[in-house]
Amino acid sequence: FIVAFSNSYSSLSMDNLAYVLALGIDTSTNNKLKVTFQFSTTASISESGSSKKSPPVVNTVEASSLSNAINFMDSVSAPSLSTAINLMNSYMGKQLNMSHCKIIIFSEEFAKQGISSEIYTLINDTQVRPSANIVVAKCDSSYYIENTKPELESLISKYYEILTNSSKYTGYMPNATIGDFFNGLLCKTCEPYAILGGISNETSQNPSTIDSQKDYTLKANESSIEGDTNSENMGVAIFKEDQLVGELNALETICFLSLRDELDNFLISVPDPNNAESYIDIFLTPDGSVSSKIDTSTGSPYIKVKAKFTGKIYSMSDNSNYLDTSVLEDISKSCDSYLESMFSNYLYRTSKEFKSDINSFGKNSLSNFLTTHKFDNYNWLKNYKDAFFDVQVDTSVKSGMLLTEI
Repeated sequence: FIVAFSNSYSSLSMDNLAYVLALGIDTSTNNKLKVTFQFSTTASISESGSSKKSPPVVNTVEASSLSNAINFMDSVSAPSLSTAINLMNSYMGKQLNMSHCKIIIFSEEFAKQGISSEIYTLINDTQVRPSANIVVAKCDSSYYIENTKPELESLISKYYEILTNSSKYTGYMPNATIGDFFNGLLCKTCEPYAILGGISNETSQNPSTIDSQKDYTLKANESSIEGDTNSENMGVAIFKEDQLVGELNALETICFLSLRDELDNFLISVPDPNNAESYIDIFLTPDGSVSSKIDTSTGSPYIKVKAKFTGKIYSMSDNSNYLDTSVLEDISKSCDSYLESMFSNYLYRTSKEFKSDINSFGKNSLSNFLTTHKFDNYNWLKNYKDAFFDVQVDTSVKSGMLLTEI
């Protein structure tokens, strides 16, 4: 019996591990980067985790190099991510375990400098799960973590786990993981992307002055949300290779997810064909997958996109005549026109302004080339900036969820 269990003395137990739930990376004035670790402790769990009454536990470490003296302070600074993790092991007196890390946050300033080194380091760690979400915050990542205080979850780990669930039915943010980001870095047919995060109370806009029909143009740090959670995620951070080059607002994020067939349904406001000064809220559901045909006969790819949607009217008034067939046809045409303009503007912005194929059109163009060598010579990621788009949308709008013609 003693021989059988003799090896257990050298095994790591939960008491010897420090579990990291969130990892934040910022720029540093003294060294290359600043790193923030968020841990889960037994005390915090027994006290309802990191609820709005209890701020999350954040520990920090600073070092100029491995050979220099270690100075512990509130700011987090280290020459590399590996060094920061190693120094945190010493500071905690326990070994850091990344197997429960749910979210990795980069500050906007740091992401603009390139994050490939940090992504490769994390992916190379067998404890880091490819399903961990990656966020680019429009503030310091440490500030983002400190202000993440879920209202409906007692455990911060549970909140991080369900963070992107709303992407399926709102389309306001993607489910971006570090595994997908790593694939985007290596891929020759697409570019990486991340969730755009921020702090809701940082907006300078007065909620009473925000036009309700312009809500779709908002993104993280700009919304009118008021609450105790503080941190918010809305929009997409676009990368060219490993550098942040742009951001998408809520409306453009809907386009992004729709073209990738990653959106179950979404709510959108379209112009009322019978009243130029009003809008109609329509709940849209994709009717099949979005198709795309790509012509690569020239150096300027020609991309033809077709999409179908089924819609139901959400907003109604006592004088609405949404049971009339002719009225519904006019609304469907208005919806077609609005969506075509919306998708076209989004696609040309990714092509001309960001020069980044985050929708992976390059994968659909592979069938145009007989060999991989010919595709490589075409240089898709470089030619994408010269692409032209033709978008066709077919929408069938019904009167509503309950008020329908019998």
